[in-house]
Amino acid sequence: MGQEAAEELAAVLKALAEPTRLRLVSIIASHSDGEACICDLTDPVGLSQPTVSHHMKVLVDAGLLTRDQRGKWAYYRLTPGAIESLVRALSLAVPVRV
Repeated sequence: MGQEAAEELAAVLKALAEPTRLRLVSIIASHSDGEACICDLTDPVGLSQPTVSHHMKVLVDAGLLTRDQRGKWAYYRLTPGAIESLVRALSLAVPVRV
C-alpha cells in the first residue's frame, strides 16, 4: 500500500474509530430507506443537535455519508459503495492468510 492510499484509509478509519460516529453510521444504515434526518439522530445517541452535526460533518468529509439539505433539515445516507471500498482497502492493506 502506498503512502497516499494509507493516508486516505487512515482518515476513514479515524472517522469511524469514534464510538458515536460508528453508532451514527449504524443507525443510518439500519433505517428502512437508508436515510435519516439529523432530527432523528440526536435522541438515539443522547447528544445535542450541534454535536451530532459535527460528527456528521466528519463522516461526510471522510466520504462515508452524503448530505442532502431539505429546508432547515439535513438528511444523511451512506455513500454508495463506501463500506465496500473500506472493506476492500482493508483486505488489501492486511491480507488474511489461512
